[in-house]
Amino acid sequence: MAYATTNPYTGEVLATFPDATDNEVRQAIDDAHAAFLDWRDTPFATRAAVMTKAAQILRAEADDFARLLTLEMGKLFAEAKAEVELSAAIFDYYAEHAESLLAPEKLPVSDPRSGDAVLVHQPLGVLLAIEPWNFPYYQIARIIAPQLSAGNTVLLKHASNVPQSAAIFQTLMKRAGLPDGAFRNLYPTRGQVEMILNDPRVCGAALTGSEGAGSVIASQAGKALKKTTMELGGADAFVVLEDADLEKTAKWAVFGRHWNAGQVCVSSKRVIVVDAVYDRFMELYTAGVAALKAGDPMDPETTLAPLSSQGAAKEIRENIAKAVAHGATATEVGPRVPEIGAFVQPTILTGMTDDNPARLWEFFGPVSMIFRARDEADAIRIANDTPYGLGGSVFTKDTARGVEVAKKIHTGMVFVNHPTMVKADLPFGGVGRSGYGRELIGLGIKEFVNHKLIDVVDIDAPF
Repeated sequence: MAYATTNPYTGEVLATFPDATDNEVRQAIDDAHAAFLDWRDTPFATRAAVMTKAAQILRAEADDFARLLTLEMGKLFAEAKAEVELSAAIFDYYAEHAESLLAPEKLPVSDPRSGDAVLVHQPLGVLLAIEPWNFPYYQIARIIAPQLSAGNTVLLKHASNVPQSAAIFQTLMKRAGLPDGAFRNLYPTRGQVEMILNDPRVCGAALTGSEGAGSVIASQAGKALKKTTMELGGADAFVVLEDADLEKTAKWAVFGRHWNAGQVCVSSKRVIVVDAVYDRFMELYTAGVAALKAGDPMDPETTLAPLSSQGAAKEIRENIAKAVAHGATATEVGPRVPEIGAFVQPTILTGMTDDNPARLWEFFGPVSMIFRARDEADAIRIANDTPYGLGGSVFTKDTARGVEVAKKIHTGMVFVNHPTMVKADLPFGGVGRSGYGRELIGLGIKEFVNHKLIDVVDIDAPF
């Protein structure tokens, strides 16, 4: 898997890391299981103190943590700092709420003879987290904060191009007071990932990544009878109705498509505009995209970052060419991006007909697919013409109407008058080829716990 830090802006390989040995993987599982046997009985207050300390360290050293994100995957420094803060907020959320979210639930039984029934939520054991490179800290935080708070322990297999981000999070949790072995970063091979899933002490896996990776891990985990959660791709609809505030909507569309260089599963990849306002929206949107400034991600003036790698940039360009070969029109927008670095020229794809397979693809970069809809009903049809179902948005001055349109879009999350909201206190997850399960809030912390029924029944009660 070639674990290495390669600066996406300069192309320089800065550090390489060897794959884990089989013995290192076995030892990590041993240590994680041993830690679990103690950690599961650790009081919530003690677990909360670790989460709080992790948040404090992140905030106190935000610049240092953020620089590493920019170095490894090219994220704008301002966006990197925002990711550090979001990660800290997730730790804080579970420090405050984990105990109440997992409190025993007395069941309202209909027949008193059923007994005094209580549902308790207990940790399962060792989990495997497989995470992607586009949000190196946030992806870790949103799985380990709830699962460590629940009493589980976690092994991490991070993306191969962010090995230092993975390692620094292990150091972070140790500094925060987490017991040795309770969270361990590994650089495993694909074969070792399967070995981890087959170990009887590993109770499940949480993956964020591509459909291909999700399919492989879900299959391997299924054979081992292990539970999984999958957060996969997305091609979110950004629906613009005729009564939308077009100036503000166009600005949100530019942001929604191009933050993190467009490398976001919930970015606004399919902009669907009703015919009545299509031309005016296109004028505003094209001008907004043209105003983006590509350059050094550490420069505060830069508003368009490089992609994570030259390979990612090459794939985007190839997919644009394929879309055009199937009949789409590609319009490059704005000043030429730098030749140095993994940049892709912002591109708008129009004329995406129903027989163009590219309309179903996830373009993971600064490529906008713009669809002209006849009316609201046609916009909803186009929004649902996708194998994905992660996020989406609806823009209208009539928010009640926006809510009704949102109900008709088949996806895991819809936002009215905003492209997306990624917060510690909002759930995250999708349907269809976007995966299954939910992360964050109470839904996330309960994904990998045993919902155990304890029922005290009168010994003389009938069967």
